[in-house]
Amino acid sequence: MEETETGFHFFCDKLLLMKTKRLPLKEFKYIYSKVPRLCVDLVIKNKEGILLSKRDIPPEKGWWHFPGGTVLMGETLKDTVKRVAQEELNTKVKIKKLLGFLEYSDGGGLGYPISAVFIVTPLSKNLQGGEQAKEINFFKSVPEKTLPEVKRFLKNNFNIS
Repeated sequence: MEETETGFHFFCDKLLLMKTKRLPLKEFKYIYSKVPRLCVDLVIKNKEGILLSKRDIPPEKGWWHFPGGTVLMGETLKDTVKRVAQEELNTKVKIKKLLGFLEYSDGGGLGYPISAVFIVTPLSKNLQGGEQAKEINFFKSVPEKTLPEVKRFLKNNFNIS
């Protein structure tokens, strides 16, 4: 038993030291066709409303959603939030709290995404959309072509419809 535990700890230590990297698309699709995909979504709320981004790429191209992304191997949720904020909004953020989880019914061919939703505060006032969603905007009511799961989440958690 001791040998197994030692081997397990060695394995976990190696995982933590691994550099995070993205999977090739073919491998990503194969893996996430078999298991749920852990993601993070970011909620930024201010007097102008709640920030949403409009996807420029499939799946759900042209639809509004929370800025978010897949947790990479070796990445903590906190690290993923920071990376996603930088990639999707060109800012660093302070994490306020974990608000809850959002299950997407369809990942548009990219598996079954489950997002940990974090309320964050941007450390910059100059937010800019990223490569996957250039258009970002604050909303006090839900725009047309918002993902149904995001609509429900906004209504249930912020009373916004």
